[in-house]
Amino acid sequence: MARQEIMTINMGPHHPSTHGVLRVILELDGEVVVNAIPDIGYLHRGVEKLSEDRKYLQVLPLTDRLDYLASGSNNLAYILAVEKLLQIEVPRRAQYIRTAIAEITRIMSHLVWLGTHAADIGAVTMLMYTLREREDILDLIEETAGTRMMPTYFRPGGVVRDVLPDFQTKIQAFVDKFDVKINEYERLLTKNRIWMNRTKGVGVISREDAISLGLSGPGARASGVDWDIRRDEPYEVYDELDFKVPVLPEGDVYARYMVRLEEMRQSSRMLRQLIDGLPEGPFIERSPKYVYPDKERLEGSIEAMIHHFKLVVDGLTPPEGEVYSTIEAPKGEIGFYIVSDGSPMPYRLRIRPPSFVNLQSLLTMARGNMLADVVAIIGSLDIVLGEIDR
Repeated sequence: MARQEIMTINMGPHHPSTHGVLRVILELDGEVVVNAIPDIGYLHRGVEKLSEDRKYLQVLPLTDRLDYLASGSNNLAYILAVEKLLQIEVPRRAQYIRTAIAEITRIMSHLVWLGTHAADIGAVTMLMYTLREREDILDLIEETAGTRMMPTYFRPGGVVRDVLPDFQTKIQAFVDKFDVKINEYERLLTKNRIWMNRTKGVGVISREDAISLGLSGPGARASGVDWDIRRDEPYEVYDELDFKVPVLPEGDVYARYMVRLEEMRQSSRMLRQLIDGLPEGPFIERSPKYVYPDKERLEGSIEAMIHHFKLVVDGLTPPEGEVYSTIEAPKGEIGFYIVSDGSPMPYRLRIRPPSFVNLQSLLTMARGNMLADVVAIIGSLDIVLGEIDR
């Protein structure tokens, strides 16, 4: 009878392929993974507790730094929760702009995923290509929001400032170029024999396991879970857009790659519709009803300007209550649960981060695969440790 010896090794916490400060405790039988335990917490910053000691507008920059590759999505999920608490009606122009920024953010996040994931497996050229397109997006966000990676562009009731007159033209130019570049990515990878050998049949997770483990986003859709919050519980103007939700049954690393590629194409398709249908009108709701409820008579006066300044200094004061708001972020479902006690600061704030929840599927995906496959599997999960160790 053959003797079996289980060896325990550490992958990380500073391994370049763990996409952050992640330690994975691996138990191996030879080179076959028997167990994979994620050890997190190296980056913990206490964002939820910090938020309970800050005014509602001051919390917004903290959300940028959760999934720092998709700050616009974090902003939107938080702002929608605050708006639900305040019962604010958002102008349609603002909704279109915010939806466009959300889809630009999705493309940007998926580009970083694709480049780093391919580089992990050995296709380093892809990283140079995807960062090239990401720079175009960052330039566009910088022109719109004033900064690149942490835009903090959304506000309760709309956006902090209107888009520039050439916003639609530049979006059009980008998607025209980007649609060609996606085909270029596919020529490099999709039918590449090495890529297929490293990804097909690797890290398989069934539809049932994906659901039971709370997997969401592209990872779940690549396992046959036909669920996308943009379509099934629409927010902003997604119910007005024509797009498809890619779903594949295989549940392996290759399927997760194919789903994200198609998601980028669909985001480009949505951006075309958004810029074609961008309505005129205000970019933020400025009704005194939401700024100083008992002082409508002050609108347009010096006193009104003083009270608007006090809004920024003293903070929004929503009524008592609790809300939960969730959106389809690039990595999956992100949600914010806020409890208000009527003060300018959240009494309680909790975050449902997709990277944190998705990471627990690592063991199911990794068990029975080779040690070298763990790198591909972690890459296919598309995790960010700023969101996990929030």
